[in-house]
Amino acid sequence: MSKGDDKPDLDSLREEIDQLDQKIQGLISERVAVASDIAKAKVAKGSTVFYRPEREAQVLRRIRERNEGPLSDQQIVRLMREIMSASLAAEMPLTVAYLGPEGTYTQAAVLKHFGHAVTARAVSTIAAVFQSVGRGESHYGVVPVENSSEGVISSTLDLFLESALSVCGEVQVLIEHQLLSIAAGIGSVKRIYAHPQSFGQTRIWLANNLPDAELIPVDSNARGAIRAKEDLESACIASEFAASLYELHSLARNIQDDVSNTTRFLVIGKTAFPSSGEDKTSIVVSTKNEVGALFNLLEPLARHNVSMSRIESRPSRQGMWEYVFFMDLVGHADDKNVASVLAELEKKAAYFKLLGSYPEAVL
Repeated sequence: MSKGDDKPDLDSLREEIDQLDQKIQGLISERVAVASDIAKAKVAKGSTVFYRPEREAQVLRRIRERNEGPLSDQQIVRLMREIMSASLAAEMPLTVAYLGPEGTYTQAAVLKHFGHAVTARAVSTIAAVFQSVGRGESHYGVVPVENSSEGVISSTLDLFLESALSVCGEVQVLIEHQLLSIAAGIGSVKRIYAHPQSFGQTRIWLANNLPDAELIPVDSNARGAIRAKEDLESACIASEFAASLYELHSLARNIQDDVSNTTRFLVIGKTAFPSSGEDKTSIVVSTKNEVGALFNLLEPLARHNVSMSRIESRPSRQGMWEYVFFMDLVGHADDKNVASVLAELEKKAAYFKLLGSYPEAVL
């Protein structure tokens, strides 16, 4: 091909891109218009539930399954999530509470799961997330429940014991910690602000690189970023988003000890939803104080072919050395085998509570 042919080819490709963009824009507009019609149909039938996590999970799974590249599954799902978010906003704008201030990983979980068309409401504590949803100030909330490196977030589990809210979704976020500061260099850092979980997730790096720094726990990494911005001899552990938001620069990147460090978040609300086809069910049970009590609780799972993906114990607060068990089962409470297990557990357990059934995280 001659040099003279290069420019016409490039121009034609750009024209093709413009035409594709126009088609994509038109299709998105059509999709949002149909979503608005769906909202009208729901209202006509007396429904007030517009967010349907099981339906969204099914749509995203189909998108992932038919993806043939060149975009990765994660990229194509993220793009479609934003289109779905805009479509849902056309039906009913949602407010979702999260542990603030702005710039936390919990906010990242909100945006990953709901998209940027929601109103993300920052509150001061995890308990305040439950309260905001319970009082109707927010439609839903997102709370951290466990980290792949540091384990369960005990305060979240304790709140589920007291709350009447249901779990209706889960989100998994890869946690990439940055050491952020206004200091000129790492040698100037005498204090580090971070959430206790983040200190645990960067324990080895901190011991090797800042062994003499004072570690000051705060209730969120974003709160630590605010403190670090005001302290010339300090740094914080937070995300890249927090760095841009609070005008901090990175002294060290990706300081987490585990490169696959991931936090799992749960979506909480007031509504139970039907099966998506790939679900989890979370429950809380306590055993009677007798020999073989825990075995008797777990035995029905094997008999009904129900897998358990997680079990955690917590003090019951009802008596010394008495415990409750948080369990995640594979399947939906409406599935026949899971329903049979739940019925047996409710009869056998000293205490039983169904926290909710919800779609497994898509990505």
